Amino acid sequence: MTTWVLVWLVIGLVTVVALIAMMIGLARSATVLARSASRLQRDLAPAAAELSEEAARASRTSAGFSDKLPKPRAE
Repeated sequence: MTTWVLVWLVIGLVTVVALIAMMIGLARSATVLARSASRLQRDLAPAAAELSEEAARASRTSAGFSDKLPKPRAE
């Protein structure tokens, strides 16, 4: 083997090792992000359900008010 082939082989191997290390770090970060997102969703689910119930109640209340309003005359 010539010296240049050996140099390029070493550069290639170092690059592959660096890419593998970066992919492992990316996978770990994605796992942490997924866990955090699921925990956030679990923690916010009761508040979201309560907001949904309040919105439904407000919608029913406003529908009751609009039924009581006098109808405009068609001229």
